[in-house]
Amino acid sequence: MTISMYQASIPVYLQYLNSVSAILDKGAAFAEAKKIDPAVLLQTRLYPDMFPLVKQVQIFTDQAVRGSARLAGQEPAAFPDTETTFAELKTRIEKVIAYLQTFKPSDIDGSEDRDIVMKTPRGDMTFKGQQYLLGFSLPNLFFHATATYAILRHVGVEIGKMDFMGGPPR
Repeated sequence: MTISMYQASIPVYLQYLNSVSAILDKGAAFAEAKKIDPAVLLQTRLYPDMFPLVKQVQIFTDQAVRGSARLAGQEPAAFPDTETTFAELKTRIEKVIAYLQTFKPSDIDGSEDRDIVMKTPRGDMTFKGQQYLLGFSLPNLFFHATATYAILRHVGVEIGKMDFMGGPPR
């Protein structure tokens, strides 16, 4: 039995969108319980040259949006990076989940060999669909989800591997 491009993308994106959302809930509760200004927590970085928590979540959600759209051969929806609170980040995730739920298997299945060209400041990056999903989109999604988890864990939020993994998408 083979796995389709839809099965390898949308359900995975949704699983991690839900898990990061739940991790953010725990981060917000932690800030409240410890009397930490949530804005300070959202600007926390693991190292000075890394992005802060808020930007990690924005890039993480962008990866799910752009990955889905590119696999479907569509222009990605735009989500401006304006969030400054936990609640706003959660709303962003909810909007991204709703966007991903608009994709049907027929939109993405068969995209294994679709040409995907990404314009970047360093020049164009060209992929075939499967290479893009497995070698670029999902690794980037996991990287920024992991950074989000690591920042919150580093400051003391009580989260573990199962929080990171979440459960299957609902």
